[in-house]
Amino acid sequence: LQWSSPPEAIECFKSEKIWFPPPQFYELCRLCNFSSLHELNKFSSDRALEGCERWMPVMLTASDGYIQLLPGDELYPEDPDYTGEKKIIMSTDKSVEDLMKEGSIFHRIVIKNINNPAVYVNIQAKYKHMNPLMMNSDCSIYNSRL
Repeated sequence: LQWSSPPEAIECFKSEKIWFPPPQFYELCRLCNFSSLHELNKFSSDRALEGCERWMPVMLTASDGYIQLLPGDELYPEDPDYTGEKKIIMSTDKSVEDLMKEGSIFHRIVIKNINNPAVYVNIQAKYKHMNPLMMNSDCSIYNSRL
């Protein structure tokens, strides 16, 4: 076991030294917004009473990858299957690239390679929350002390 900052953990993930599921990747990208534990604690305290939103990622299978759709994305279903009982399967013959070119309102995790997902968010986060910070695999530009 080793302590890593969020950017370091993402770098280890992308270099295939560790693995974690897409929701954890998304949350680590959110944590990259904070350069210190104090900053994160202040943010958490300030927004604690704002509320929260229940999410259920919805998987869309494309011809060359997957997209995990999140609430607010234009392709996110109006009535998602929160329990898994409906066994809804969304798929298309289109490529991930085509789906991205056609779209304009994004809240999604694109997975063409299991160790290199990409988070696309251009919506305002609800409840004064923080959107994920998009980063490349060069974590040297981040000064995280988390």
